[in-house]
Amino acid sequence: MSDGSYVIGIDFGTDSVRSLIVNAENGEEVATSVHTFTRWSDGMYCDPANNRFRQHPLDHIEGLEKTIRESLEKAPNGTAKLIKGISVDTTGSTPGPVDEDGTLLGLLPEFKDNPNGLFVLWKDHTAVAEAEEINNLAHTWDGADFTQYVGGIYSSEWFWAKMLHILREDADVRSAAFSWVEHCDWVTGILTGNTNPLTMKRSRCAAGHKAMWHESFGGLPSQEFLTKLDPLLDGISDRLYTKTFTSDVTAGTLTPVWSEKLGLPEGIPVGVGAFDAHMGAVGGAIRPYALSKVIGTSTCDMLVAPMEEMGDKLIRGICGQVDGSIIPGMLGMEAGQSGFGDIYAWFRKIIAWPVEYIIGKNTQKDEVIRDILERIIPELTAEAEKLPVDTKGMIALDWMNGRRTPDASQLLKGAITGINLGSSAPGIFRALVESTAFGSKKIVERFESEGVPIKEVIALGGVAKKSPFVMQVLADVLNRDIKVAESEQTCALGAAMFAATVGGIYDKVEDAIEHMNSGFGHEYKPNQDHAELYISMYDRYSRLGAFIEEETKRKN
Repeated sequence: MSDGSYVIGIDFGTDSVRSLIVNAENGEEVATSVHTFTRWSDGMYCDPANNRFRQHPLDHIEGLEKTIRESLEKAPNGTAKLIKGISVDTTGSTPGPVDEDGTLLGLLPEFKDNPNGLFVLWKDHTAVAEAEEINNLAHTWDGADFTQYVGGIYSSEWFWAKMLHILREDADVRSAAFSWVEHCDWVTGILTGNTNPLTMKRSRCAAGHKAMWHESFGGLPSQEFLTKLDPLLDGISDRLYTKTFTSDVTAGTLTPVWSEKLGLPEGIPVGVGAFDAHMGAVGGAIRPYALSKVIGTSTCDMLVAPMEEMGDKLIRGICGQVDGSIIPGMLGMEAGQSGFGDIYAWFRKIIAWPVEYIIGKNTQKDEVIRDILERIIPELTAEAEKLPVDTKGMIALDWMNGRRTPDASQLLKGAITGINLGSSAPGIFRALVESTAFGSKKIVERFESEGVPIKEVIALGGVAKKSPFVMQVLADVLNRDIKVAESEQTCALGAAMFAATVGGIYDKVEDAIEHMNSGFGHEYKPNQDHAELYISMYDRYSRLGAFIEEETKRKN
């Protein structure tokens, strides 16, 4: 490669989008910009009480343009002319309905304020009933079990359940929607000028993990299965796709329209998109049998293994196993927790209620309120760290947003037990932190019980970088060393590595990883005294989970 080659990785998260310019020769992060989604921040189109979380495509379009332009402004003069590739990651499964041209319905005047015409965010759980129907049919009909490569359980967080729920709920969307696209496919589609749902290159990562795509099925679930699921899906196969592509493949090149919007040359290669955690694992230098934990609002736990070693194994209760979803040519395996940092944020919101609703919100007091809100988690952390590991104290269950893995169930709810009149806010916070660590241990145990060895643990993401307390508890509960990736933006960095691959700077993404990774910063080692105490607490956590699960079955 020659000097002066730069690439752009674009990371669409839950709350914001980040663009990162990287020197492809050595991985130096040259410039970055972050844009918080304005409509999302205002709570528009969402109804948390009913588990509805939708995002407007204008948030994404505005953020895409703003962050790339700001990154270029921060970079050295002339950087724009040296950009060799662009790649994108997004949250997922985050599908949306499109017309025949691939225009998301929310961009049309008649649907601009209709939540059902927008992107259905990964954490939207309105489709629990539809997911259950998919599971029941897949496990009982006379054809193939289309859930076998997604752990045997289809989730309400995923593509088909969300599509079916909205088609049933909204006749106007049902009439106008020609097809459906994942967010990661749509963003690359608008950048390359091909949003046609019949010809755009679809992400292997998104299709395999969330839409039950597999080569052995000839693609997506059969039309016979889909029609049997609901006649509303009759004919949908002809309006979707058969082929999928790994992220080392070029989706197209930057269009004249978007080159002008972004201040970049025309014709820059744009890679096929993928989900944030999968590209984040690449940015965190994942390697075979290293569990890569992307820890943020939720967690996504990623593993890769050679196809010849694990390709024939079916792993029960995870979020899918897909050839090439993380590193092309390797089996990509995904698990995770529906709530992690979100649980801490929920507790902060509970504590902050009197601050926000009793103190009042005049101009003078707004600054005081903001200061209190910003200090709650750090202060709770400082006090919780001082508390001993209490084997007879509180135990919490981390299912406030349902359970992703092992064995997906969005019907499940969280719980906190062992509270008495002496229980304190820091004590409850510590129990919540421990619960998220116990949830992580369940995932490790499931992989190992299914014959997938875990040789090391790598952590990345906001929580991994910002909370030593949480990470130490996690190391203690897992009783394993945990390496933390140095980069604070591994998802965007992983996207940049794929951009360097589609831009021809490297022949394969493994080469990009070798040259562009940021290395590891802190390494957490378990406190053996704590690790021993957590064994009995983990047993209590498991028994509490079994009780809540049984009660949930009775109620439903």
